[in-house]
Amino acid sequence: MQTHNAKRVEITIEAIMQRRLTQALLDAEVTGFTVLPVLGGSGRSGEWSRSGQVSRATGMVQVICIIRPERLNTLLDAAFKVVNSHIGVVSVTDCQVLRAERF
Repeated sequence: MQTHNAKRVEITIEAIMQRRLTQALLDAEVTGFTVLPVLGGSGRSGEWSRSGQVSRATGMVQVICIIRPERLNTLLDAAFKVVNSHIGVVSVTDCQVLRAERF
């Protein structure tokens, strides 16, 4: 089966910023993404967990996009405008997709 090169972008950001981030992606014509809740983790500030949190405002989400390599900079420019001034991590990895026309 033939595979095609793509980029997988994972953006972990405060849940309260999710709408702003996904709107920025839509404005940049990035129409495919998945939003997942983040249950906990560890970073510069130490370990944290979403258990016991009263509101979604203090939690984190991860927005995952798989796109064509030539669209990467457009996506990153849009995401950086949101992530730059908030808690967030952006990672980019190479991946392979089976149906390139869907990306």
